Amino acid sequence: MSDFDMDDEDYGLQYSDDSGSEPDVALENQYYAAKALKSEGNQSAALTSFQRVLELETEKGDWGFKALKQMMKLTFSMGRFEQVLTHYKQLLTYIRSAVTKNYAEKSINSILDHISGSKNKELLQKFYQITLDALKEARNERLWFKTNTKLGKLYFDMKEFDKLKQVLKQLRNSCQTESGEDDQKKGTQLLEIYALEIQMYTEQKNNKALQQLYDQSIHVKSAIPHPLIMGTIRECGGKMHLRNAEFDKAHTDFFEAFKNYDESGSSRRILCLKYLVLANM
Repeated sequence: MSDFDMDDEDYGLQYSDDSGSEPDVALENQYYAAKALKSEGNQSAALTSFQRVLELETEKGDWGFKALKQMMKLTFSMGRFEQVLTHYKQLLTYIRSAVTKNYAEKSINSILDHISGSKNKELLQKFYQITLDALKEARNERLWFKTNTKLGKLYFDMKEFDKLKQVLKQLRNSCQTESGEDDQKKGTQLLEIYALEIQMYTEQKNNKALQQLYDQSIHVKSAIPHPLIMGTIRECGGKMHLRNAEFDKAHTDFFEAFKNYDESGSSRRILCLKYLVLANM
């Protein structure tokens, strides 16, 4: 369950010495009154009550941010996607100074993870683009990279390869040194990029590009990648070695791919087992 689904009421909140002041108490009371309505299943009244939190704010702060998160949850569950986007745009205006950087990053990550389960590709594209636009000003490179990677994966799913190439170019540029070479200090990010490129070129059957990407991938040292990323890279290597009749190397890569897919819970582990058998024949 993501943070977006949970009630992380105290996470990231910073109370000052005068947190008992009347405006703060009024905001807090209004917020919990709205939550009570939500718990009772009175969604329309809850939305109105959360909106009242925003109206009571004299300046942007934690309670308004939290109210907007709740309003997003409600409108998303109600299928009011345009309203979800409206609330999200408003929430993003809080990330520069109204809430802590860590709280903002955790919240946005969890929101995007939750939204990514939607089958509405147009909605997802808007969410990612709105986030990227907001992050240009916030200068949060880590969150920018994660969001752009999600957008790239969406374009891959949509087979929008020209748009995917543009995203990959941006991601590549963010992981290069001043001399234009891949920054090996950003090994984990580089492997994410390589894996996404491998998926694209596999779909396009560009074996020459796949060979180059695989060679680049195995030379990355300083990285702690997700096992799904390594599964993608090793599967690519296994297929490449199989085409070249390098059966021992193919066996090694398919076995590593299987282990990584198994660890990540990916169903592609079954396919790699079949390739393992083929490499042994």
